[in-house]
Amino acid sequence: MKFNKIQSFAKINLTLKILKKLPNGYHEIESLISKISLADEILIKEVNGKKNKITFNGNFSSGISNSNTISKLLKILIDQNHIKNKKFNIKIKKNIPQSSGMGGGSMNAASILNYFIKKKIIKTTKKGLIKIANKIGSDVILGLYDSPVILHGKQYIKKIKQKLKFHLIIIKPNFGCSTKMIYDKHRGFTKSLFIKSNKIKLEDLQKVSNNDLEKTAFNKYPILKKIKSFMQNLENIYFVGMTGSGSTIIGYFLKKNAALKAKKILKKKYKKYWCIYSKTI
Repeated sequence: MKFNKIQSFAKINLTLKILKKLPNGYHEIESLISKISLADEILIKEVNGKKNKITFNGNFSSGISNSNTISKLLKILIDQNHIKNKKFNIKIKKNIPQSSGMGGGSMNAASILNYFIKKKIIKTTKKGLIKIANKIGSDVILGLYDSPVILHGKQYIKKIKQKLKFHLIIIKPNFGCSTKMIYDKHRGFTKSLFIKSNKIKLEDLQKVSNNDLEKTAFNKYPILKKIKSFMQNLENIYFVGMTGSGSTIIGYFLKKNAALKAKKILKKKYKKYWCIYSKTI
């Protein structure tokens, strides 16, 4: 049997509002999320054997633990008797940096879960699918939907009819941000942007900061604030923001040529940092 190829697209948070802290210690958030053209490449096939085989390669494969999102997904599916007698060989080429705020690992699990549903390898209800996703991690549910979407809390997803058409310059320093650490250090709460409507006003995205975690991340890593400030002065920039809990900063442009011009400037300014062009999908 030959391998099937899956593209596992990265996600970005165009907005991220911390609404309150929950009794279990987690935070209730609201976030406008889009998938982007940057993707990990997954090869998967069913095999004869007693064990699943998961291997990682690519620029960002170093240090991925055995308790990764894909191994967690397979364990859950085995425990719930969804794939009791099936084993898989899965190869993942990591093009999405780890600890970048772009949900690489979560999107990998979601992409494979979507594949299993599409190929009728597993059968479950929508509610069952969401339960599986949330057992793996809070971001996994996002990969089950076409983008863009608004996430409110852990399970409530609003689908957005309008497509976001942004050209992106993505820059990540040579360090990542610990999601747990950034959330633990965060103080203060804000109001929902989308509670009354799921219609996006593009001008709302141009506010100084639509990511409540920026303040905490910037205090811990001042270089992130410097990068954002530098990008805000680029020609034809629409807005700039950190995605997730960092450490990636994204510049949003309405035209591809403007984005590519900015990429040249950024690569010259921050030679040692990872910097690429992408777009919302």
